[in-house]
Amino acid sequence: MATIEVGTAAGPIDALLDVPDGPGPWPAVVIVHDAIGAARDMRAISERVAGAGYLALSPNLYSRGGRARCITRVFRELLTQRGRALDDIMAAREHLLGMPECSGAVAIAGFCMGGQFALLLGPKGFGAAAPFYGVPLPRHLEQTLDANCPIVASFGARDPIGRGAADRLRGLAEDRRIPHDIKVYPGVGHSFANRLPGQPLLRVAGFGYDEAASADAWERVFGFFGEHLGPTG
Repeated sequence: MATIEVGTAAGPIDALLDVPDGPGPWPAVVIVHDAIGAARDMRAISERVAGAGYLALSPNLYSRGGRARCITRVFRELLTQRGRALDDIMAAREHLLGMPECSGAVAIAGFCMGGQFALLLGPKGFGAAAPFYGVPLPRHLEQTLDANCPIVASFGARDPIGRGAADRLRGLAEDRRIPHDIKVYPGVGHSFANRLPGQPLLRVAGFGYDEAASADAWERVFGFFGEHLGPTG
């Protein structure tokens, strides 16, 4: 794993890059962090993606000033669906496509806030989108989705901010004939695939990591990516 700079229209930003072992080229994944930011948990996720045979690039959307200063701006840009955060994610995609190790196929995965970005930007040149509990679903999503971006989405049944999201997303995907795999995991809540601090308290509030659900979700994601991005290695 290495920390690199990715060039964007607003200047360079930091990003984590993980390259699989062995010969390439490999398909790639842009990984978009949650509201907490590029923390230790994102390093583990990046390593997991690379271990499955994908170039993994995780742009730090809080590069310009740190989390406290940037979080309001990034959420505002998510709400308005324009701004530097969206440009940064697309720049990460372009960076991967410019790497000789990349096969030319790039997916996007994201968590919570990052899952919303994955749904918004998936149709803009990505081969597949994997939102993990990207709720609440982005505004005007019905105008954003099209059949050019297959979706593999994972939700927790106990997620207090995700009620009805999976059914709505599934309905939109079916109406537009978008290839999709959308699953709700019973007994788990928000952030079930993220190892965040304070797990006991998080579980009481309907949040928190779950090993079994996380493992199953990643198995589905990698199977889906294999179908839509082509073989690894």
